[in-house]
Amino acid sequence: MHGSDVEPPAAPDPPLRPIARAQDQLFAAGTSSREKYAALVVGRRGLPALLKHELVVMLAQARPGAFGLVLRKWLYPLLLGSCGRNVVFGQNVVVRHPHKIHIGSNVVVDDNCLLDAKGDSNRGIRIGNGVFVGRNTILSCKNGDIELADGANLGFNCEVFSASRVTIGPSVLMAAYSYVIGGDHDFSDPSAPVLAQTRTSAGVTIEEGAWMGAGAKILDGVTIGDHAVVGAGAVVREDVPPHAIAVGIPARVVSTRTPQRSS
Repeated sequence: MHGSDVEPPAAPDPPLRPIARAQDQLFAAGTSSREKYAALVVGRRGLPALLKHELVVMLAQARPGAFGLVLRKWLYPLLLGSCGRNVVFGQNVVVRHPHKIHIGSNVVVDDNCLLDAKGDSNRGIRIGNGVFVGRNTILSCKNGDIELADGANLGFNCEVFSASRVTIGPSVLMAAYSYVIGGDHDFSDPSAPVLAQTRTSAGVTIEEGAWMGAGAKILDGVTIGDHAVVGAGAVVREDVPPHAIAVGIPARVVSTRTPQRSS
């Protein structure tokens, strides 16, 4: 066999990143309660950053009615990394590490949502133009990044968790109670509690135009191809090809959507 016919060995998978634990900050010795609160919620040191955050929360976060909507439209952008035009923040929207949250224009973040960009070295949360984030939805970073591309629509009570990178592409539709799990637990040692073992993350990608049915769960390391459909209640632990329809627990591909050709 000629040397040129020998294929080079495949590159090893990138190492999985450990997931940061909030408890390590919350109960860290040698820091004051104010410093712990600022580290977990504000994400910036110093009294001015803390006071600005608390003032905006006190004046606007829980304020009901149209007056509350106007206050949040004016005041929340003061905390964020960037914010476009015509952004609606519902009542009781909570932002953590808000300087790492970037929001485009014509976006709705409905009541009781949590946007948590927490982390020491991550970029945080980026929400594109025309995105809808439904009521009670959680975007939660643990030193990871979350990106919602233009036109993405997340229904009520969804959760997107990231300890490395979760990307939700343009015009993706996630129905209510969908869960994207960009993190995992190592349970290889049966003699130790799972909670005490390493927690890791490989990330999740959901490509353009995909649809997650109600209650679908996308596990760590999965890619959902463009215009694929995941059935309601499915648990996806392997990649779903573009235009495929996957259903069940665990999810399996049952058919393919044939793209329509323009005449």
